Amino acid sequence: MQAGDITGLVLAGGRGSRMGGVDKGLQNFHGTPLALNALMRLQMQEGGLVGDLMVNANRNLSAYEAFGAPVWPDTLDDFAGPLAGFLTGLERCETPWLLTVPCDSPRFPLDLALRLAQAIEAPDTDIAMAAAREDDGQWRAQPVFCLMKVDLLESLADFTRGGGRKIDRWTGQHRTVVVPFDRPGDDPLAFANANTLDELHALEKP
Repeated sequence: MQAGDITGLVLAGGRGSRMGGVDKGLQNFHGTPLALNALMRLQMQEGGLVGDLMVNANRNLSAYEAFGAPVWPDTLDDFAGPLAGFLTGLERCETPWLLTVPCDSPRFPLDLALRLAQAIEAPDTDIAMAAAREDDGQWRAQPVFCLMKVDLLESLADFTRGGGRKIDRWTGQHRTVVVPFDRPGDDPLAFANANTLDELHALEKP
């Protein structure tokens, strides 16, 4: 994988229902809107692999456009979830690979792109997905942190046309490698997501 081979996509198209219906990507984290914070962390990714940036949003598009990256709403109707964002990103992606990150996990690793890319060793690997240890001590895949081949567009379009909405059911159709983020010094809250304003404020603490 070469410099600039990855397009970074911030997923900010949800309803924000568990946050009272507010537009989650526009809520502040240390004074910076969550979606802008995610864009900045994508720009800062180690290894220079991330080139183009995009945002997937369905409301307040002009506010998102002010962050300086192209903004694309879902092409599927009715807030169809993260896969709708994946589909929108793959439709607009002009690089060989697409990296998705949610707007509501503001501490995701600055070496996310590099470590996912390094895990793709076999040429027929289609997807690399992060995994993290959760509060119960169990390792779980974090499917919204996903590095995927742009060639998967047709597969995802077919899956969603058939009514599919579950990420793992789609990724399970492809050769996927799960990458644990368990090195010394890794932030234990790197993949923690804020579903409420209280959780968001808690993530601001060191």
